[in-house]
Amino acid sequence: MTLRQEKVRENIKHLAAEFLQRESTGNSLITVTDANISKDLKKATIFITVLPEAGEDSALNFAKRKRSAIRNFIKTKLQMRMLPYLDFEIDQGEKNRQKIDELSLKL
Repeated sequence: MTLRQEKVRENIKHLAAEFLQRESTGNSLITVTDANISKDLKKATIFITVLPEAGEDSALNFAKRKRSAIRNFIKTKLQMRMLPYLDFEIDQGEKNRQKIDELSLKL
């Protein structure tokens, strides 16, 4: 990953977290855990975790519905000619890590 890709990735991750924190209804805690960006900077995937887990579907739908608002928010904060298309996914790696921690505490 180039330095520019890394900077854009970090900025998008931080700004998406700020937006979701501000606009969330408070029914569930939405945390941005990571972001991936394509080499051509045209697509970014933002990974989130949600507590409680029962609210994952509604939180993911909320983030996807607010996709254009998040892009506009990021556009006002970043000086980029072309902003990447944003997509959201539940961070499965983080969920697996939490399950491993749970199992190790039971031993």
